[in-house]
Amino acid sequence: MNFPKEFLWGSASAAYQIEGAHLEDGKGMTNWDTFVRIEGKTYKGTTGDIAVDHYHRYKEDIALMAEMGLKTYRFSISWARIYPTGNGEVNKKGIEFYKNIIDTCLSYNIEPMVTIFHWDLPQALVDEYNGWESRKIIDDFVNYAKTLFINFGDKVKYWITLNEQNIFTSLGWLTAQHPPGKFDEQKMFYQVNHHAFMAHAKTVLLYRQMGFTGNIGASFAYTPSYSLDCKPINAMSKLNYDDLKNFWWMDVYAYGRYPKAAMTYLKKKGFAPDFEDGDAEILKQAAKHISFMGVNYYQSCVCEYNPEDGVTPYGVMNTTGKKGSSTITGIQGVYKNPPNPYLMTTDWDWSIDPSGLAYCCREITSRYDLPIVISENGLGAFDKKEEDNSIHDEYRIVYLNEHLKALYKAIEEGCTVLAYCTWSFTDLLSWLNGYQKRYGFIYIDRDETDKGSLNRYKKDSYYWYKKVIETNGNSLFED
Repeated sequence: MNFPKEFLWGSASAAYQIEGAHLEDGKGMTNWDTFVRIEGKTYKGTTGDIAVDHYHRYKEDIALMAEMGLKTYRFSISWARIYPTGNGEVNKKGIEFYKNIIDTCLSYNIEPMVTIFHWDLPQALVDEYNGWESRKIIDDFVNYAKTLFINFGDKVKYWITLNEQNIFTSLGWLTAQHPPGKFDEQKMFYQVNHHAFMAHAKTVLLYRQMGFTGNIGASFAYTPSYSLDCKPINAMSKLNYDDLKNFWWMDVYAYGRYPKAAMTYLKKKGFAPDFEDGDAEILKQAAKHISFMGVNYYQSCVCEYNPEDGVTPYGVMNTTGKKGSSTITGIQGVYKNPPNPYLMTTDWDWSIDPSGLAYCCREITSRYDLPIVISENGLGAFDKKEEDNSIHDEYRIVYLNEHLKALYKAIEEGCTVLAYCTWSFTDLLSWLNGYQKRYGFIYIDRDETDKGSLNRYKKDSYYWYKKVIETNGNSLFED
């Protein structure tokens, strides 16, 4: 019952959520450094100014990864730590920091998996030309990526261009919950995505033009869908959901083109993105050179027809951990996403569906015939440290165990899966949710008040995952 021999057992993080040192050693301000200072945007006003201090404690953290037996560590690079103003002069201290992380990983035989952009954009580019809203960002992004390839390309064999493009754009331009905090900017939302696709595509092509033969792709927040029932109008709502919420991104990564039905719908609405000459060909060329489809999987969803006067995309997101506080959303006249009565949910109202992980792998394999990197999968929960410093997170062990069994089933059924990265290795800042929503194998002694020792404590799940790696997955099937 083993996984493939060269399977990369991993874990993941993101720069803003773990590093801290937000203005140290020449780093510039980011859009998130600015956004979290707007009252009411994050849980209890939490910021990443200190985060979990990985900037100063990376050696300790990577040593813990090595002790666990981790095969790969997925982390992101902060653009503003390399280019404090987004372009111009390179910050040598930033290059040195990430070089040290990469070298430390390699010294333990941990494969570094680098995410080029995980949401933290240099604030200077927002001030200069509104960031992703301008095509100017394409050249700046490619220049930034080129700097990373020049400095780290000979050591890093796995590159992720963009993390969850669908999430940072929808929460940034449709629901105002992420930077730049804009609401219902439908036309701009699709234009911003087109600029991001072009940045991704030109980066992939540059990587190959520079002679690198490693693995490169994007990571997509994939929420596979089920029709509420066999009523045709609900089945069609699932089809429309997939085109607008899943295939709109994955088709561009894998085929270099947008889904036809979705594009037709958006043209009628006046929301379709504007192209410049050559864009279509660049997207198609880049699609030929990606190595994998990256998947961040947390939950599945249900699709039901949404009447013209039905729910909107602008419901309440549960950011407090008060179960049942989120609301149903959808697109009027197209679909809505009611709860799945057959599934349990987390305290943050995310459905728990291990089968959905196998479902999305099968769908990617059938539709795109690409290898898969599971770049995120994990459970956010309220963890408690006992007086003896133990943390008993059996619920996380059960969650991950069942998801990995489902992943094994997908591999048995013909899916090529290169890696599996849990979210996350240590506890971290969970964006809007503060520090109470814990994901890690390592408990960090801190809370929303920036107090705490920041000491690291191993949870029960740490020892469980260590055994999973040691047995190459065989322990998953032990009674």
